[in-house]
Amino acid sequence: MNTQVRITDVAPRDGLQAETTIVATDRKANLVRALHATHVDEIEVSSFVSPKWIPQLGDAKELFAMIAAEKPQGIIYSALVPNQRGLQGALAVNAHARQEHGVERLIDKVSVFTAASEGFSLKNTNATIEETLIRFAPVIDQAHHHGLMVRGYISCIVRCPFDADISPVQVANVASRLLDLGIDELDLGDTIGAATPETLEPVIMEVVDRLEGNATNPFGDPTLTVHLHDTFGHASECVKMALELGVRSFDSAAGGLGGCPYASTETSRAPGNLSTLQLLHTITEMGYSTKVDLDAMAAASKIASELLP
Repeated sequence: MNTQVRITDVAPRDGLQAETTIVATDRKANLVRALHATHVDEIEVSSFVSPKWIPQLGDAKELFAMIAAEKPQGIIYSALVPNQRGLQGALAVNAHARQEHGVERLIDKVSVFTAASEGFSLKNTNATIEETLIRFAPVIDQAHHHGLMVRGYISCIVRCPFDADISPVQVANVASRLLDLGIDELDLGDTIGAATPETLEPVIMEVVDRLEGNATNPFGDPTLTVHLHDTFGHASECVKMALELGVRSFDSAAGGLGGCPYASTETSRAPGNLSTLQLLHTITEMGYSTKVDLDAMAAASKIASELLP
């Protein structure tokens, strides 16, 4: 049995994108540097979405330039791209890093994002699910042409704040379309933290069936990743169930940063992403292992928690 679990820390991107506070670029760079020391498998550094829509991440180019000469071996840098224009931004960053620092590939992976819910897709991307998939096709092809891996996020895999409950077949149908387009990694996002082990299990099983035994992608990494929010305190139990089903890749955020704004109420902000420390403790409790240094992650989590007022 494979007991090694892969961890992507999404704090610098997903952890900050919904915040009203604009975090200084040098402070984001300090968080990325702290995550270097943890030996986490992947760091989701930023997003090349228009600053008009996500001003909190409008400094992606500057952030990557600030850390370009410091990228450790063995850690993947990834970035979110919504369309071809976003991909061009990522490719330009790679070209600059290659020219200035001799870094063969600064950004290793780009991520596209859609949803299993039409309501959420329209609200989040101003496009239907079908329209997002059509938009992704040239992005995926061009990313692969430049040697980049491509992750496909699917939001609202259990419940949507607009369309209510989402069926596992809906999720799997979107997953199949993304696989047909050539993505290397499916990332199932419980966007509002509604999942329980009972509701998440059939989703994972349905998607695994669509993978047809392809547990790893051509880059040797897991094809399936689970991205949990801990809104109602069920994330750790969901991790345990997912591990038992064979999932070996999870997203989490140092300091538990993040949280979908659509999961908030008038009186309280939704809890954020599953914290990386909590994820690591759950994985260890289940008898699995990671490459991550717990003490270094505790230090990185402290830095993350101090980024916001």
